[in-house]
Amino acid sequence: MPRPTRRDRAGTFGLVVGLGDLTLEPVDAIVNAANPSLLGGGGVDGAIHAAAGPGLLAECAGIGGCPPGEARMTGGHRLPARHVIHTVGPVWRGGGAGEDETLACCYRASLRLAEEAGLASVAFPSIATGIYGFPIERASRIALREIRAFLAASRCVRSVKVVTFSERDLAAYRAAEKELAS
Repeated sequence: MPRPTRRDRAGTFGLVVGLGDLTLEPVDAIVNAANPSLLGGGGVDGAIHAAAGPGLLAECAGIGGCPPGEARMTGGHRLPARHVIHTVGPVWRGGGAGEDETLACCYRASLRLAEEAGLASVAFPSIATGIYGFPIERASRIALREIRAFLAASRCVRSVKVVTFSERDLAAYRAAEKELAS
């Protein structure tokens, strides 16, 4: 069961972390941990493309890619979410190649696109912690810090959910919640 971590001004929960299937989230937008081509791949990227259907691939083909740390938005096609925000995380190179800042930029750019589109709810995966190798403990702290900071100033985005794929990832996010709360 997802556990709320912050209440917004209206008293509803602004940030929730839980275990689940991102492609089933009934939100305005889900975030895709994409590769730079935006043309699908493995992990969450492949799952989103498979669930959304061929229309997503066709739309992504017309975008021309996305560099690490930036984000692009498409329609949700066959997904419950109306939109997909594609962001490209950093490949982990040991922590000395600007990976932390690039990852933080992924969260900020994704949330900024949602805000500009007037979206109220967004669901994220754990960006760059799969094949890109970013350590989950470090990534979870960055993700939660950036999401909380954004929600504190947001006019439109009211609900953000981080949807983890495994119990191990969920445990890392829970530990980050505790660390950031102290």
